[in-house]
Amino acid sequence: MEAADGARVPRQLWVEESASKRRMPDAVRTAAVRAVLIMSLTIIQAMVAFLSTLTGSWLAFPMVLSSVASTVVATWSVLDVWVTRQVWNQRNGVVSVPSSSARQIRRERRRCR
Repeated sequence: MEAADGARVPRQLWVEESASKRRMPDAVRTAAVRAVLIMSLTIIQAMVAFLSTLTGSWLAFPMVLSSVASTVVATWSVLDVWVTRQVWNQRNGVVSVPSSSARQIRRERRRCR
């Protein structure tokens, strides 16, 4: 790029844009990273079990058993992400403020008493 006077204007590598979504809370992000790592290791382990089964290796049976166990652990880790997210939302989520219609209903009930 060149300016009007002939001097070169450096081009920006990227332009910062505001994020469309808020960042995940730290506890939820930690659980999600843990779940992704466990899931990827489980997939690798299942692939090794499958390939060793095809080749008729002695390693096939122990790998299949451990793959089943790691699938249970991977499922548990995904549920952990969901539970951690729910707990975080309950503790730090939306602050409950009564709406104006709820206040109006309470006022009417008080008047009736």
